[in-house]
Amino acid sequence: MQTIDFELDRDHVELNQLLKLAGLCDSGGAGKQVVASGAVRVDGEVELRKTCKVRAGQSVTLDGVVIRIIGSPSAG
Repeated sequence: MQTIDFELDRDHVELNQLLKLAGLCDSGGAGKQVVASGAVRVDGEVELRKTCKVRAGQSVTLDGVVIRIIGSPSAG
């Protein structure tokens, strides 16, 4: 499995936008479609809410890629 560390520079990021920012989708709209398909897991559970708020400490999995959400030292 590939792992991507995503540094969060704010309180949260919406799931569909995270997929775009991490390079797993071409756009936020494509991210919404992937989430709606049931292919995305947040902390091991299938997540169907396209704009689910993902925060530091969580992990998102899609197609064998794990995105670990890391809090920025300056965030908050």
